[in-house]
Amino acid sequence: MAIRKIAFVFLFLNIVFLNSSYSQKYSAIDSIVLKYPSFGSTEKLAERIQKDFTSEHDKARAIYSWIALNLDYDLKTYLNPPEPKTYNSKNEADNAKQIQLARTSTTQKTFRSKKGVSEGFSLLYQHLAILSGLKCQSVTGDSKRLLNDIGRKRLGSNHAWNMVQIDGKWILIDATWGNGYFDEKRQVVVKKFTPTYFDMAPDYFYMTHFPESSMYASNTGNKEAFLNGPLIYDEYVDNSCEISAPFSGIVHANDGDKITFQIKNISKIENLYYLNKKDEHVNIENAKEKDGALEFQVTYNRKYGRFITFFLSNRALAAFKIVPKQI
Repeated sequence: MAIRKIAFVFLFLNIVFLNSSYSQKYSAIDSIVLKYPSFGSTEKLAERIQKDFTSEHDKARAIYSWIALNLDYDLKTYLNPPEPKTYNSKNEADNAKQIQLARTSTTQKTFRSKKGVSEGFSLLYQHLAILSGLKCQSVTGDSKRLLNDIGRKRLGSNHAWNMVQIDGKWILIDATWGNGYFDEKRQVVVKKFTPTYFDMAPDYFYMTHFPESSMYASNTGNKEAFLNGPLIYDEYVDNSCEISAPFSGIVHANDGDKITFQIKNISKIENLYYLNKKDEHVNIENAKEKDGALEFQVTYNRKYGRFITFFLSNRALAAFKIVPKQI
Protein backbone atom coordinates (compact mmCIF):
# COMPACT_ATOMS: atom_id res chain seq x y z
CA MET A 1 0.00 0.00 0.00
CA ALA A 2 2.84 2.34 0.95
CA ILE A 3 4.62 1.60 -2.33
CA ARG A 4 1.48 2.38 -4.34
CA LYS A 5 1.09 5.64 -2.41
CA ILE A 6 4.70 6.62 -3.08
CA ALA A 7 4.30 5.74 -6.76
CA PHE A 8 1.16 7.90 -6.97
CA VAL A 9 2.92 10.84 -5.33
CA PHE A 10 5.88 10.41 -7.70
CA LEU A 11 3.54 10.33 -10.73
CA PHE A 12 1.68 13.38 -9.46
CA LEU A 13 4.89 15.36 -8.97
CA ASN A 14 6.04 14.38 -12.47
CA ILE A 15 2.79 15.62 -13.97
CA VAL A 16 3.07 18.88 -12.04
CA PHE A 17 6.67 19.29 -13.18
CA LEU A 18 5.83 18.58 -16.83
CA ASN A 19 2.90 20.99 -16.79
CA SER A 20 5.11 23.63 -15.19
CA SER A 21 7.81 23.13 -17.82
CA TYR A 22 5.22 23.23 -20.59
CA SER A 23 3.68 26.45 -19.28
CA GLN A 24 7.11 28.03 -19.17
CA LYS A 25 7.77 27.12 -22.79
CA TYR A 26 4.38 28.14 -24.14
CA SER A 27 2.00 30.84 -23.02
CA ALA A 28 -1.72 30.17 -22.77
CA ILE A 29 -2.17 31.58 -26.28
CA ASP A 30 0.57 29.39 -27.72
CA SER A 31 -0.91 26.31 -26.07
CA ILE A 32 -4.29 26.91 -27.72
CA VAL A 33 -2.73 27.49 -31.14
CA LEU A 34 -0.58 24.38 -30.72
CA LYS A 35 -3.76 22.26 -30.75
CA TYR A 36 -5.17 23.78 -33.94
CA PRO A 37 -6.08 21.32 -36.74
CA SER A 38 -5.12 21.86 -40.36
CA PHE A 39 -6.99 24.60 -42.20
CA GLY A 40 -7.90 24.58 -45.86
CA SER A 41 -7.46 28.31 -46.33
CA THR A 42 -5.97 31.37 -44.68
CA GLU A 43 -9.50 32.71 -44.27
CA LYS A 44 -10.51 29.66 -42.18
CA LEU A 45 -7.43 30.04 -40.00
CA ALA A 46 -8.10 33.76 -39.48
CA GLU A 47 -11.73 33.01 -38.58
CA ARG A 48 -10.57 30.56 -35.91
CA ILE A 49 -8.09 33.07 -34.49
CA GLN A 50 -10.79 35.73 -34.28
CA LYS A 51 -13.12 33.24 -32.61
CA ASP A 52 -10.58 32.22 -29.97
CA PHE A 53 -9.03 35.64 -29.29
CA THR A 54 -10.51 39.10 -29.00
CA SER A 55 -7.71 41.54 -28.12
CA GLU A 56 -5.29 42.83 -30.75
CA HIS A 57 -2.37 41.58 -28.70
CA ASP A 58 -3.72 38.02 -28.45
CA LYS A 59 -4.53 37.87 -32.17
CA ALA A 60 -1.05 39.10 -33.09
CA ARG A 61 0.55 36.56 -30.75
CA ALA A 62 -1.65 33.73 -32.07
CA ILE A 63 -0.57 34.43 -35.66
CA TYR A 64 3.07 34.55 -34.58
CA SER A 65 2.71 31.26 -32.72
CA TRP A 66 0.88 29.50 -35.56
CA ILE A 67 3.52 30.46 -38.12
CA ALA A 68 6.47 29.70 -35.82
CA LEU A 69 5.01 26.35 -34.76
CA ASN A 70 3.67 25.11 -38.09
CA LEU A 71 6.03 26.28 -40.83
CA ASP A 72 9.38 24.81 -41.81
CA TYR A 73 12.24 26.98 -43.00
CA ASP A 74 13.23 26.28 -46.61
CA LEU A 75 16.98 25.89 -46.25
CA LYS A 76 17.45 24.80 -49.87
CA THR A 77 15.96 28.05 -51.17
CA TYR A 78 17.92 30.06 -48.60
CA LEU A 79 21.24 28.53 -49.68
CA ASN A 80 20.38 28.72 -53.40
CA PRO A 81 18.07 31.73 -53.80
CA PRO A 82 16.34 32.25 -57.16
CA GLU A 83 17.20 35.21 -59.34
CA PRO A 84 15.33 38.39 -58.33
CA LYS A 85 12.13 38.88 -60.27
CA THR A 86 11.98 41.66 -62.81
CA TYR A 87 8.81 43.27 -64.14
CA ASN A 88 8.48 44.82 -67.59
CA SER A 89 5.49 47.01 -66.97
CA LYS A 90 4.03 49.76 -69.11
CA ASN A 91 3.39 52.03 -66.16
CA GLU A 92 3.76 52.29 -62.38
CA ALA A 93 0.25 51.02 -61.68
CA ASP A 94 0.80 47.88 -63.73
CA ASN A 95 4.14 47.31 -62.04
CA ALA A 96 2.52 47.58 -58.61
CA LYS A 97 -0.15 45.09 -59.68
CA GLN A 98 2.45 42.53 -60.80
CA ILE A 99 4.36 42.92 -57.54
CA GLN A 100 1.18 42.41 -55.55
CA LEU A 101 0.30 39.28 -57.55
CA ALA A 102 3.78 37.88 -56.88
CA ARG A 103 3.44 38.62 -53.15
CA THR A 104 0.03 36.93 -53.05
CA SER A 105 1.45 33.89 -54.82
CA THR A 106 4.30 33.67 -52.30
CA THR A 107 1.86 34.02 -49.40
CA GLN A 108 -0.43 31.23 -50.58
CA LYS A 109 2.47 28.96 -51.56
CA THR A 110 3.95 29.34 -48.09
CA PHE A 111 0.62 28.57 -46.45
CA ARG A 112 -0.13 25.51 -48.59
CA SER A 113 3.35 23.98 -48.41
CA LYS A 114 3.97 25.12 -44.81
CA LYS A 115 7.48 25.96 -45.95
CA GLY A 116 9.28 29.12 -46.96
CA VAL A 117 12.02 31.65 -46.30
CA SER A 118 11.63 34.90 -44.38
CA GLU A 119 9.77 36.64 -47.22
CA GLY A 120 7.06 33.97 -47.14
CA PHE A 121 6.88 33.99 -43.34
CA SER A 122 6.55 37.79 -43.28
CA LEU A 123 3.99 38.04 -46.08
CA LEU A 124 1.89 35.26 -44.56
CA TYR A 125 1.98 37.00 -41.19
CA GLN A 126 0.84 40.26 -42.78
CA HIS A 127 -1.94 38.49 -44.70
CA LEU A 128 -3.30 36.70 -41.63
CA ALA A 129 -3.02 39.86 -39.54
CA ILE A 130 -5.07 41.88 -42.02
CA LEU A 131 -7.67 39.09 -42.26
CA SER A 132 -7.86 39.19 -38.45
CA GLY A 133 -8.51 42.94 -38.41
CA LEU A 134 -5.00 44.12 -37.56
CA LYS A 135 -2.87 46.80 -39.18
CA CYS A 136 0.39 45.19 -40.28
CA GLN A 137 3.38 45.83 -42.51
CA SER A 138 5.99 43.53 -44.00
CA VAL A 139 9.48 45.00 -43.68
CA THR A 140 12.57 43.96 -45.63
CA GLY A 141 16.18 44.69 -44.80
CA ASP A 142 19.48 43.43 -43.47
CA SER A 143 20.00 41.03 -40.58
CA LYS A 144 22.89 39.91 -38.39
CA ARG A 145 22.74 36.23 -37.50
CA LEU A 146 26.20 34.78 -38.21
CA LEU A 147 29.68 35.49 -36.86
CA ASN A 148 30.89 36.76 -40.23
CA ASP A 149 28.18 39.43 -40.10
CA ILE A 150 30.21 41.29 -37.45
CA GLY A 151 32.06 44.11 -39.19
CA ARG A 152 31.12 43.33 -42.77
CA LYS A 153 31.33 46.35 -45.04
CA ARG A 154 27.93 46.63 -46.68
CA LEU A 155 24.28 46.50 -45.83
CA GLY A 156 22.23 43.99 -47.77
CA SER A 157 18.62 42.94 -48.10
CA ASN A 158 18.50 39.37 -46.88
CA HIS A 159 15.60 39.19 -44.46
CA ALA A 160 11.97 40.13 -43.84
CA TRP A 161 9.94 40.70 -40.68
CA ASN A 162 6.80 42.52 -39.53
CA MET A 163 5.46 45.52 -37.69
CA VAL A 164 1.93 45.15 -36.32
CA GLN A 165 -0.17 47.75 -34.53
CA ILE A 166 -1.49 46.80 -31.11
CA ASP A 167 -3.63 49.30 -29.22
CA GLY A 168 -2.21 52.14 -31.29
CA LYS A 169 1.44 51.13 -30.85
CA TRP A 170 3.57 49.49 -33.51
CA ILE A 171 5.48 46.47 -32.25
CA LEU A 172 8.25 44.40 -33.87
CA ILE A 173 7.85 40.75 -34.82
CA ASP A 174 10.10 38.22 -36.53
CA ALA A 175 8.19 34.95 -36.95
CA THR A 176 11.04 33.44 -38.97
CA TRP A 177 13.48 33.65 -36.08
CA GLY A 178 10.67 32.59 -33.76
CA ASN A 179 10.61 29.34 -35.75
CA GLY A 180 14.23 28.39 -35.03
CA TYR A 181 17.77 29.13 -36.17
CA PHE A 182 20.45 28.16 -38.65
CA ASP A 183 23.28 26.09 -37.17
CA GLU A 184 26.28 27.53 -39.00
CA LYS A 185 28.65 24.69 -38.13
CA ARG A 186 26.34 21.83 -39.11
CA GLN A 187 24.66 23.75 -41.95
CA VAL A 188 21.19 22.72 -40.77
CA VAL A 189 18.10 24.52 -39.56
CA VAL A 190 17.19 23.78 -35.96
CA LYS A 191 13.44 24.12 -35.44
CA LYS A 192 12.84 25.61 -32.00
CA PHE A 193 9.84 27.71 -31.02
CA THR A 194 11.19 30.96 -29.57
CA PRO A 195 8.82 33.62 -28.17
CA THR A 196 11.68 36.15 -27.90
CA TYR A 197 10.93 37.67 -31.31
CA PHE A 198 7.36 38.65 -30.55
CA ASP A 199 7.15 42.28 -29.40
CA MET A 200 10.89 42.57 -28.90
CA ALA A 201 12.20 45.83 -27.47
CA PRO A 202 13.41 48.04 -30.36
CA ASP A 203 16.88 48.55 -28.82
CA TYR A 204 17.52 44.81 -29.06
CA PHE A 205 15.66 44.23 -32.32
CA TYR A 206 17.64 46.84 -34.21
CA MET A 207 20.94 45.32 -33.10
CA THR A 208 20.14 42.45 -35.46
CA HIS A 209 17.74 44.04 -38.00
CA PHE A 210 18.27 47.06 -40.27
CA PRO A 211 15.28 48.10 -42.46
CA GLU A 212 15.84 48.73 -46.12
CA SER A 213 13.23 51.48 -46.42
CA SER A 214 14.19 55.00 -45.34
CA MET A 215 10.78 55.37 -43.67
CA TYR A 216 12.10 53.24 -40.79
CA ALA A 217 15.61 54.72 -40.72
CA SER A 218 14.96 56.90 -37.68
CA ASN A 219 14.38 53.77 -35.59
CA THR A 220 17.60 51.96 -36.41
CA GLY A 221 20.40 54.27 -35.45
CA ASN A 222 23.69 54.40 -37.28
CA LYS A 223 24.41 52.01 -40.20
CA GLU A 224 28.07 51.67 -39.18
CA ALA A 225 27.11 50.94 -35.57
CA PHE A 226 24.78 48.19 -36.80
CA LEU A 227 27.43 46.55 -38.98
CA ASN A 228 30.20 46.84 -36.39
CA GLY A 229 28.16 46.03 -33.30
CA PRO A 230 28.50 42.74 -31.40
CA LEU A 231 26.40 39.76 -32.43
CA ILE A 232 23.76 39.12 -29.78
CA TYR A 233 21.75 35.95 -29.19
CA ASP A 234 18.41 35.05 -27.60
CA GLU A 235 19.96 34.62 -24.14
CA TYR A 236 21.21 38.21 -24.26
CA VAL A 237 17.71 39.52 -24.97
CA ASP A 238 15.96 37.17 -22.52
CA ASN A 239 18.22 38.38 -19.70
CA SER A 240 17.92 42.07 -20.69
CA CYS A 241 21.71 42.28 -20.92
CA GLU A 242 23.57 45.42 -21.91
CA ILE A 243 27.17 45.69 -23.07
CA SER A 244 28.87 48.79 -21.71
CA ALA A 245 32.42 47.77 -22.77
CA PRO A 246 33.90 47.41 -25.30
CA PHE A 247 32.04 50.01 -27.32
CA SER A 248 32.12 48.00 -30.54
CA GLY A 249 31.74 44.42 -31.69
CA ILE A 250 35.15 44.76 -33.33
CA VAL A 251 37.95 44.60 -30.78
CA HIS A 252 41.56 45.45 -31.70
CA ALA A 253 43.93 43.17 -29.82
CA ASN A 254 47.14 41.25 -30.30
CA ASP A 255 48.25 37.96 -28.81
CA GLY A 256 48.49 38.24 -25.03
CA ASP A 257 46.47 41.47 -24.72
CA LYS A 258 43.89 41.68 -21.98
CA ILE A 259 40.44 42.73 -23.19
CA THR A 260 38.04 44.23 -20.66
CA PHE A 261 34.31 43.48 -20.94
CA GLN A 262 31.39 44.94 -19.00
CA ILE A 263 27.97 43.32 -19.31
CA LYS A 264 24.93 44.25 -17.23
CA ASN A 265 22.37 41.81 -15.84
CA ILE A 266 24.59 38.74 -15.54
CA SER A 267 24.04 37.33 -12.07
CA LYS A 268 25.76 33.94 -12.15
CA ILE A 269 29.40 34.37 -13.11
CA GLU A 270 30.05 30.64 -12.65
CA ASN A 271 27.78 29.96 -15.65
CA LEU A 272 29.62 32.41 -17.92
CA TYR A 273 32.41 31.18 -20.19
CA TYR A 274 33.75 31.28 -23.73
CA LEU A 275 35.18 28.69 -26.09
CA ASN A 276 38.61 28.38 -27.62
CA LYS A 277 39.20 27.14 -31.16
CA LYS A 278 39.00 23.52 -29.94
CA ASP A 279 35.56 24.24 -28.41
CA GLU A 280 37.01 23.90 -24.91
CA HIS A 281 35.55 25.98 -22.07
CA VAL A 282 37.69 28.90 -20.94
CA ASN A 283 36.98 30.42 -17.54
CA ILE A 284 36.44 34.14 -17.02
CA GLU A 285 39.28 36.05 -15.34
CA ASN A 286 39.08 38.69 -12.58
CA ALA A 287 35.29 39.11 -12.54
CA LYS A 288 33.93 41.91 -10.36
CA GLU A 289 30.90 44.18 -10.04
CA LYS A 290 31.34 47.70 -11.40
CA ASP A 291 28.70 50.37 -12.10
CA GLY A 292 25.91 47.78 -11.99
CA ALA A 293 27.69 45.55 -14.51
CA LEU A 294 29.88 42.48 -14.38
CA GLU A 295 33.40 43.44 -15.40
CA PHE A 296 35.95 40.81 -16.40
CA GLN A 297 38.99 40.34 -18.59
CA VAL A 298 39.91 37.94 -21.34
CA THR A 299 43.54 37.37 -22.26
CA TYR A 300 43.42 37.05 -26.01
CA ASN A 301 45.14 34.10 -27.62
CA ARG A 302 45.20 34.03 -31.40
CA LYS A 303 44.71 30.27 -31.23
CA TYR A 304 41.12 31.05 -30.14
CA GLY A 305 40.39 32.26 -33.66
CA ARG A 306 38.94 35.52 -34.97
CA PHE A 307 35.87 35.51 -32.72
CA ILE A 308 35.13 35.31 -29.01
CA THR A 309 31.63 34.04 -28.20
CA PHE A 310 30.39 34.16 -24.62
CA PHE A 311 27.97 31.57 -23.26
CA LEU A 312 25.68 31.77 -20.25
CA SER A 313 24.33 28.49 -18.87
CA ASN A 314 25.41 26.73 -22.10
CA ARG A 315 23.52 29.18 -24.31
CA ALA A 316 25.23 31.68 -26.62
CA LEU A 317 25.07 35.21 -25.24
CA ALA A 318 27.13 37.57 -27.42
CA ALA A 319 30.06 37.44 -29.83
CA PHE A 320 32.89 39.81 -30.77
CA LYS A 321 35.34 39.92 -33.66
CA ILE A 322 39.04 40.29 -32.85
CA VAL A 323 41.17 42.29 -35.27
CA PRO A 324 44.98 42.57 -34.80
CA LYS A 325 46.35 45.96 -33.82
CA GLN A 326 48.45 47.74 -36.40
CA ILE A 327 52.08 47.80 -35.30
